[in-house]
Amino acid sequence: MIRTILKSEKNSLTLKLPDDLVGKLIEVIAFPIEDAKDNLMDVSTKEERVAFLKDKLKNFTFNSGGYRFDRDEANDYE
Repeated sequence: MIRTILKSEKNSLTLKLPDDLVGKLIEVIAFPIEDAKDNLMDVSTKEERVAFLKDKLKNFTFNSGGYRFDRDEANDYE
């Protein structure tokens, strides 16, 4: 499988396929990515990518608070 995100400069593209896809039935789909500002490809430096990802993932964090793992309780099968 190949997945490539690119910005075309003209209305013609040439794809180079890996040898294992030659002779096989393949599907090519092209659609615009609507919100370019949410695209990680637009961020150039490592620090900017880290900041971009932290911002996008901030709603998916988990705070375990005062949770404390009790090994004895976890292994008590009775």
